Amino acid sequence: MESDRTLSALGNEYNPDILRAADEPHSAQEFSEMLDIPIATCYRRIEELTAAGLLELHDRVLSDEHRRTNVYRREVDEIVVRFEADDYTVSVTERPEVKNKLDDVWRKITQD
Repeated sequence: MESDRTLSALGNEYNPDILRAADEPHSAQEFSEMLDIPIATCYRRIEELTAAGLLELHDRVLSDEHRRTNVYRREVDEIVVRFEADDYTVSVTERPEVKNKLDDVWRKITQD
């Protein structure tokens, strides 16, 4: 993961909010409504976060209108930025695949 790209993505309005909310999979429309973000902006931010490796396309679910809808989830658990005298470092802790699978199983159990 590129430090400059990660830091740039974090600095854009709404991106940290989307990442916080993306602990669970949501569609662009859901992010837009939950976070009060214009839908076009939401799509751009999702694209930017996905390109930076911070958000992933988790699934394509069938909507109430019987259309496939992309849902996204956070790819990372933690991001630490350290500023030093003339440089900075960005440390990213990726979300473990086991955690993703456990979250999916738990969500299915609680929905039934």
